[in-house]
Amino acid sequence: MLKKHFSGLKFGLLLQIAVGPMCLMVFNTAKNVGFLVALSLVLAIALVDAFYITLAGLGISKLLEKEKIKKIFKIMGSIVLILFGINIFLNVFGINIIPGLNLKPTSTNIFIQGLVLTLSNPITIVFWGSVLTSKIIEDKLKKKELIIFSIGLVSATLLFLTSVAIMGTILSSFIPDNISSILNIVVGILIIFFGIKMFIKKENQ
Repeated sequence: MLKKHFSGLKFGLLLQIAVGPMCLMVFNTAKNVGFLVALSLVLAIALVDAFYITLAGLGISKLLEKEKIKKIFKIMGSIVLILFGINIFLNVFGINIIPGLNLKPTSTNIFIQGLVLTLSNPITIVFWGSVLTSKIIEDKLKKKELIIFSIGLVSATLLFLTSVAIMGTILSSFIPDNISSILNIVVGILIIFFGIKMFIKKENQ
């Protein structure tokens, strides 16, 4: 079983190579407000991953393959991502368009923001469903082995993003404040881009 966990961990780390906006958000949070607050963001992301992997394992991914349901979730998800991205971008200039998000960054509200942002793309369930299905076919995983493999996938998220948070904390003393503003702008633009990409993909399907 340890071998299956390591297999999931290794496969999950491979997937983490594609650095997305949440990875940069973890780094920037660690740099600006410290490791513990960034760790709450990491836990939120890992929790949603675990939730979506569980749903995928239960077969919910098949439900989201239905065109009407997929369309609804994609529109909702893209709107949330775009609004959050615009808010992060404008915050650099002291403008806030989402009430409540200009609060002092604490573990609690960063955790909630992490949950909302990561949950905003429920089509991820379809992705995890595809991953699990391919591994079941390829490795002939049994139910217990699938659970251990999935735990490995979530462990990869925790390990990778915790490392990013540690890096952000260490580098915080060396990165000027103006670079921090640039990172916020980059994170905001990336989240907006992902939201627009999701919306456009909806139109093409």
